[in-house]
Amino acid sequence: MSTAVKMDEEAKAELEALQAEIKLKTGKKVTQQEILSQLIRSVTDDRSTFIDSFRDGEVALDEAAIDTFNKGQISSGVETDEAEIDEILYG
Repeated sequence: MSTAVKMDEEAKAELEALQAEIKLKTGKKVTQQEILSQLIRSVTDDRSTFIDSFRDGEVALDEAAIDTFNKGQISSGVETDEAEIDEILYG
């Protein structure tokens, strides 16, 4: 099943350049559809980085940064329930 994908002229030119480079370096002629399919498969291996590339502003923390942050947390030994937190915050 084939579906048309609209892209701007710059993206089309990049795709054509990539297609030509693949043929030059590998000797194999590949279609633009094959290139796009392979790009999509390669992105699924690292979805979070790809998705983050569409964010405005700062990028979410990666797992290593979150682990580092969590290692710095300590237990005070005092248990606090939601009602106590609400009372402290909202009076």
